[in-house]
Amino acid sequence: MKKEKSTTVIIFLFKCIPLALRRLLFRGLFRLFYHISARQRLITLHNLRRAFPEKDLREIIRIAKGAYRHLGLVAADFFEIPFINRDNVHKWVTFEGLEHIDATFAKGKGLLSIVAHFGNWEMMTVAFPMVRQPMNIIYRPLDSPVLENLTAWVRTLNGNTVIPKGGSGKTITRLLGENKALGILSDQNVSVREGVFVDFFGRPACTAVGLAVLAMRTGAPVIPAFMPRMPDGTYRFIIQAPVPIDDTGDYEKDLFTNTQRFTKVIEAMVRRYPDQWFWLHQRWKTKPCQRE
Repeated sequence: MKKEKSTTVIIFLFKCIPLALRRLLFRGLFRLFYHISARQRLITLHNLRRAFPEKDLREIIRIAKGAYRHLGLVAADFFEIPFINRDNVHKWVTFEGLEHIDATFAKGKGLLSIVAHFGNWEMMTVAFPMVRQPMNIIYRPLDSPVLENLTAWVRTLNGNTVIPKGGSGKTITRLLGENKALGILSDQNVSVREGVFVDFFGRPACTAVGLAVLAMRTGAPVIPAFMPRMPDGTYRFIIQAPVPIDDTGDYEKDLFTNTQRFTKVIEAMVRRYPDQWFWLHQRWKTKPCQRE
């Protein structure tokens, strides 16, 4: 109760700041962060330089600054999420590809969704239940208790459930058997024991295999879902067709192939909107040499 009360107080205080002013404030804070945090800035610039070798330094810096600006806008809009409902959601979000969701649920095997730290991934959690059904969100708990409580509270609005990674296999299998939807963030670096190395922007990136394991084990379709920010400040909820799943009987080979496909879907979307992905993250931190 105490945690929920403190969370609602934080939401209320920031909501009291007019949206235009709040966006200006957070853009300024993230611009300042870009300049004073040399480590994160260098990680961002290095990641972009390696991902887009064809771009000159001026363009790389422009994208990097745009990524920080985007994070500022997402942070500012975060405090609007609890107040989005079925009556006003259309002012924030347009939907594309809902027919893929309906076709997937018609199969009765549940739905696995590829989600990335891209666009406004937090707003996706409240928008989806307004047009279809609540989601079950598989995630890694944040290190900050304040941010963890804040994001968990927002994510569970509209009937969503959050499921921490690890030890959740039986729960996830049961939910898919009940034809439920599960969203899994699939763009973070993991340790060697948790993933396989697949190509991401031309470099080997250690990527979690959990999504591929679930798809192969349960037969649940895998749907990519993204919410990029549009030039007018609204968001487009893009739902794509299911990703083909290999299940040839060669388990290790199929794990790699399917995980590579999921990762390439994310890469294709990031290439469309390069300033809306979380370039600050050390996505390529785990190295192939660590397999030894």
